Amino acid sequence: MGLNLVTGGCGFIGTHLVELLRRRGEAVRVLDLKAPIEPIAGVDYQQESIADAAAVARAAGGCRRIFHLAALSGLWGPDKKAFVTVNRTGTRNVLDAGRRTGVETIVHTSTESVLIAMGRGRRPQTVNEHTECRLSEMAGAYCRGKYLAEQEARHAAGEGRRVVIVNPTIPAGPGDHWITPPTRMMLGFLNGAYPAYLDSTLNLADARDIAEGHWLAAEHGEAGQRYILGAHDVRIGRMLALLGELAGREMVKRRVPYALAYAAGAVNELIADWITHRPPAAPFSGIRLAGVPVTFDNRETRRTLCWSPRPLEDTLRDAVADYKKRGLLRFPLDPRANVPSGE
Repeated sequence: MGLNLVTGGCGFIGTHLVELLRRRGEAVRVLDLKAPIEPIAGVDYQQESIADAAAVARAAGGCRRIFHLAALSGLWGPDKKAFVTVNRTGTRNVLDAGRRTGVETIVHTSTESVLIAMGRGRRPQTVNEHTECRLSEMAGAYCRGKYLAEQEARHAAGEGRRVVIVNPTIPAGPGDHWITPPTRMMLGFLNGAYPAYLDSTLNLADARDIAEGHWLAAEHGEAGQRYILGAHDVRIGRMLALLGELAGREMVKRRVPYALAYAAGAVNELIADWITHRPPAAPFSGIRLAGVPVTFDNRETRRTLCWSPRPLEDTLRDAVADYKKRGLLRFPLDPRANVPSGE
């Protein structure tokens, strides 16, 4: 079997991946800036940065596989250059360490946002595993950083190394201890914090299924190939309706016109960048991405990896139960709500 290194193994998807590897009897080492909130038995945790080449080299020693999930994430940050510095340089450090230490397989975690092109208007786009965009078409600094990181991975594969690329879409479900933006969005709607919504299209996938997709990519993926780990294209209005049914709660029905969201987002981004230096409520990059109706066609991924994600309703039901268990819901669930107790 050998040792598996999971960079970013304390994050939402990373924790589920570490749990999956341990259930399969695999030895696991985690490299993450964060300490685990709930350490998993038998895992070697190393609290270091992927930007530190020496730390990455130490962590990669003796490993058969690396799952590279660590990144500077989020659609806004006070230092735009850091998205490139950390994500591209960190990926380069992982790839270099893997080469020097003889790692057999590297699974590089990219993102769905590098497949969505800006500057082509708001007409619908259908993307698949072979979609190509340009750096100039990325929605913002985070997307540019992840685009360049993916290019590093593809270059390494072109040199004959077994580097496989996965592009998860938006992760949802239970176990998000860090409250990532998708979970924050769902909690905001469930807790009545948002008076309206921008009715865009999202592609959601259960974080547990995304973790399994990483495993399957390591087992069956081809070097240099991209695999899209996306499950369900869904309008936000439909997602809110499902959440409302599951939680027994009336959800917001007012929509924000895209032009208004775009203008407000641009202004709020300027205020965040130059005055408050705090994240805006809706990052401008996110609004730009939301303005393009996108359909994800990943039939090739599902067929090649034999990947079968669970129904969206199951993911949302488990997420709501998890929020309840952790005391994250501001109002009690309706006793008639169709969710497990979470106890």
